[in-house]
Amino acid sequence: MTIIENPLEFERPLVELEIELEALRDEISSGDQSKTDEYARTESRVDKLRQDLYARLSPYQRVQLSRHFDRPFTLDFIRHMTTSFVEFHGDRAFRDDPAIVGGTAMLGDTAVMIVGHERGRSMQERIKRNFGMPQPEGYRKAERLFRMAEKFSLPLITLIDTQGAYPGLEAEERGQAEAIAKNLEVLSELTIPVISVVIGEGGSGGALALGVSNRILMLENACYSVITPEGCASILWHTKGDNPAEMAPVAAEALQVTADRLHSFGIVDEIVPEPTGGAHWNHKEAAENLLDVLERHLKDLSSLDAQELVEDRYNKFRKIGEFTGDA
Repeated sequence: MTIIENPLEFERPLVELEIELEALRDEISSGDQSKTDEYARTESRVDKLRQDLYARLSPYQRVQLSRHFDRPFTLDFIRHMTTSFVEFHGDRAFRDDPAIVGGTAMLGDTAVMIVGHERGRSMQERIKRNFGMPQPEGYRKAERLFRMAEKFSLPLITLIDTQGAYPGLEAEERGQAEAIAKNLEVLSELTIPVISVVIGEGGSGGALALGVSNRILMLENACYSVITPEGCASILWHTKGDNPAEMAPVAAEALQVTADRLHSFGIVDEIVPEPTGGAHWNHKEAAENLLDVLERHLKDLSSLDAQELVEDRYNKFRKIGEFTGDA
């Protein structure tokens, strides 16, 4: 476990204990063996606090974790899960959008195409990548890679992590809605296995543009929703002023954005467990957990032929939102 650099408010007591534990570790390493018992007691306190803290998370706290600055992003998962990654750039029409990254890679022994949202780690990189909110050319780049995967019979893996597509005027002028709609159409017709993974925050059509797949997986502390809790609260309760997110926790509860709720509705096929405390505490372990689940689902989907894969995808989405009861 590494000490996270940007703790959320509710994580600060744990981080303070982790710093204290690290200081004791350094003292012991420098030869002060008198600190051994204190180190053991502090380590026990850290373990208990970590278990207690993350065992009772509210839906809105999980939303906050899904946005965590220290959480692994698409390029982190690619680095830890794959080998021989070759990134492709540009939409062949306007420019390259850094908010979408993608390319070919080896996932274990299987050659795949991976496409995902990328938020960026530093503030400078986040600005470059528009905080993971793609422009139309980002979705057109994704579409190009979807078609390339189809051409070369490569299973497609998409990693979803965005608050939504960029809503600016220039994006609308270049056809944001059409670009997203085209992605939905192309994904629905692919004759290769398609697996989507919500690794962080999956928001609105910007997320769905990478989400029409045979299997939808979701990391334990990810969220997936038609709108952010803050956006929902602003619309329903007209929250404004110094604290526009005042009703966001209520909205998060009502929206049912968490992995466990979406799995119970049949929208998500499997929840991928995260390291204790969340993926931001241990990127490598989070990626290894996801790799195991991806390899299993790829093996299952490999038994389906092209037509069966299309029908499987169609039937999955036709079942979403089913209900029974009197008219």
